[in-house]
Amino acid sequence: MDVDKLTIEELKNGYRFDIDTNSYICNNCGKRFEVGEIYSFAGRFFEASRAIKVHLSTEHGNYLKQLLYSESKYNTLTDNQKELLFLIYSDMSDKEIAKILDISPSTVRHQRFMLREKAKQAKMYLAIYEQAIEKKSSMDEAIVPIHNDATMVDDRYVITEKEQILKTVFENLSPLRLKTFPRKEKNKIVVLTKITEQLEHGKHYMEKELNQILKEIYGDYAVIKRYLVDYGFMERTDDCKEYWLK
Repeated sequence: MDVDKLTIEELKNGYRFDIDTNSYICNNCGKRFEVGEIYSFAGRFFEASRAIKVHLSTEHGNYLKQLLYSESKYNTLTDNQKELLFLIYSDMSDKEIAKILDISPSTVRHQRFMLREKAKQAKMYLAIYEQAIEKKSSMDEAIVPIHNDATMVDDRYVITEKEQILKTVFENLSPLRLKTFPRKEKNKIVVLTKITEQLEHGKHYMEKELNQILKEIYGDYAVIKRYLVDYGFMERTDDCKEYWLK
């Protein structure tokens, strides 16, 4: 499992979506489930987005347990913390957990508190780090070099890298029409940011309404919608019926 290349959502889910192959890929074994194909498990049939979840459950067991006990250098939890988190996940009461760990309920409550504090620290670190990186990226935005044959060097040649990406992947900016969804991560961010400009902050979109808006921008609107969520531009309800900008 390559943590560097996975989003938090992909780490939590246990799988990722690969736009190049239009497939869901298991983080554990790399097995692919291509959109449009039907997969069989124990006599039942599932489309790709459901099949990947069934695969994880049947082939790899409890995914949280795998994350907890992974040998990644980024997993800095102690053995006690791992055990406690798994017991909390199992929906046990403080008394039940205390009995299993042979400690007092008050100790369990204290450890719960410390874990919450650790999570808050991690969130604050991510917020600060991402702000710092985004600021630097904005300040250092590359300028497209002027070609050797340029005869009139003026403001027309001062085109930022972001503008160049937009011109490459969009066939029209007003109304917005996406020609192709890029593979490079940086380009994806530029495209998704541009697409969110078509949406209203504070408004909750029903799935059908959002689909229609995105479909007018790009034919494979499901891919755009998935990346908007996976990359943290939008949030949605558990039943995927309602979406809104973060």
